[in-house]
Amino acid sequence: MEKSFSESYKQAGVDVTAGYQSVKLIKEAVKTTYNENVVSDLGGFGGLYALNVKEMKEPILVSGTDGVGTKLKLAFLMNKHDTIGQDCVAMCVNDIICCGAKPLFFLDYMALGKNVPEVVATIVKGVANGCKMAGCSLVGGETAEMPGFYKKGEYDLAGFSVGVVEKEKMINSQTIEVGDQVIGIASSGVHSNGFSLVRKIFDINENNINQYQEELGMTLGEALLTPTKIYVKAILKLLETVQVKGISHITGGGFYENMPRMLREGVSLKIQKDSYPILPIFKLIQKTGNIPERDMYNTFNMGIGMAVIVKKEEVQKAIEIIEQQGEKAYIIGEVIQGQKDIEM
Repeated sequence: MEKSFSESYKQAGVDVTAGYQSVKLIKEAVKTTYNENVVSDLGGFGGLYALNVKEMKEPILVSGTDGVGTKLKLAFLMNKHDTIGQDCVAMCVNDIICCGAKPLFFLDYMALGKNVPEVVATIVKGVANGCKMAGCSLVGGETAEMPGFYKKGEYDLAGFSVGVVEKEKMINSQTIEVGDQVIGIASSGVHSNGFSLVRKIFDINENNINQYQEELGMTLGEALLTPTKIYVKAILKLLETVQVKGISHITGGGFYENMPRMLREGVSLKIQKDSYPILPIFKLIQKTGNIPERDMYNTFNMGIGMAVIVKKEEVQKAIEIIEQQGEKAYIIGEVIQGQKDIEM
């Protein structure tokens, strides 16, 4: 690769040697996510992963893909890139765990206006940290330098993950019954959805993003850049212990769009809005933007990043298991008769 250099390409805005330097800087971070199933090293044309399913009868592969969205604009303004990778991982692995699947591996894609190897390394280290939280391996990725398409100092970040679940252990909404309980697992903040609205409400700029907010106990930027929680380990432990009938990742579309997705026909959810504490950041968003309450619950997670349905008899045991994994959990509602809807 030392001989791979094009002065003509560099004059067009693409420095291939910066790409090679980026790979060198991220190698050690990436390797910390490897397990015995990873059979490739960083730098090849594909990430190789040995699928160990000898003890499974009917393994089902589950995949998920997502990006970080316009939350990245805040990272640019604050020149803070160390946690945005966790957001990228979380948005993918939190989705596939809703099927009951264990994430196996992850790949990321980064497109940027100019490749600054130290910034790329910081971002990818965040991706690697997210992978370790999710118990999956970062087996590859792509960095594309695209001058003229992205502004200097800006980039986009997306990725995808693949997991596996035994077919008979997949989450089955047909087991949901009236009277089952809904447990909400606390979010860390806005996570990675609704940032176009957030940026409009606060008219985010270089000055106000660093202003200290008394009600938040930190600056606005610090609160908004708080990385998305990764719920994989808590959910996997829960699946080992109780019958989980439904799981919903609360992302864009908030409560109203995401919670009904885990239901079968013939049932709905009744959610108690006062059953858990609303995080200060959401109160500030609503007050500053004069946002109607329904729009808040239809856009943001409102302090609940994941919801699960369990039997009423197992609800306390389920909460104990979740909290033993370091998460906060609350009984936020129950299953009622209806047509895959939500009452609040």
